[in-house]
Amino acid sequence: MTEQVPGSQAGSHASDLASDRTGNGPAGTQPSFAQRLALAREQAPEDVRSPPILRLLAEAQVVIEPLRRLRRKIDIQPALQPRKVMLLPGFATHPVRMRYMARQLERAGHKVKRWGLGFNFGPTVENFAILEERLLDLHGRYGEPVVLVGWSLGGLFARELAKRHPQAVSKVVTMGSPFSGSPRANNAWRIYQFVTGHSVEKPPISDDIAGKPPVPTVALWSARDGIVSPRSSCGRHGERDRAVALRCTHIGFAYSEESILAVLRELEEV
Repeated sequence: MTEQVPGSQAGSHASDLASDRTGNGPAGTQPSFAQRLALAREQAPEDVRSPPILRLLAEAQVVIEPLRRLRRKIDIQPALQPRKVMLLPGFATHPVRMRYMARQLERAGHKVKRWGLGFNFGPTVENFAILEERLLDLHGRYGEPVVLVGWSLGGLFARELAKRHPQAVSKVVTMGSPFSGSPRANNAWRIYQFVTGHSVEKPPISDDIAGKPPVPTVALWSARDGIVSPRSSCGRHGERDRAVALRCTHIGFAYSEESILAVLRELEEV
């Protein structure tokens, strides 16, 4: 189901945000354990709703994914126009979690690259500058803009990269990424705040998470998402160009057949 909507150098923006962020920039100090614990114990606003507990428990089906994968055969068609693609993993995950998707995209003929940062433990001024350099390097190396496909938090990185370097990005595809509404409308914000040491409302890379990048931007979302509120990952008019509804879990964005096929379709429409 698709909804149609009318529609500098690396690190140069980062220093502007560093001075008023705690613990993640040159102007800050690393937060103590007590500060991290206090962040994790904050109360969510009463009007903010996260996915219900049953949806969260359903995410556990990822444990049987290796068995499902043995029988799964995805009909991958050759790409009409192979693209250069960067995959950006979700919070607390490693790029290896997106290897299965990468292999399917490569079967279609696309060249898929990792984001180059290992585990995604949240944004810092330093790691985002490295990511900017990575994007600009890929753009220069291949001589064409890159498609950014970001899962969950990785989608927020992708959107911000496209805002800063639109000439290097041909399209952004987010998968279950909480870019709209309250950043607390999910079941991961407390652990995020504990791990990163900063509030979800004050990330060190952007003050406008919902602002649409100046490139084609598509949001894949699912009503079965047990971690991120579907409203947050679907977004509103003006925050993305299109929203595409899937039926997978949040973790399933990285490996489900429908998610992989949805990404392949988006790569054909760059």
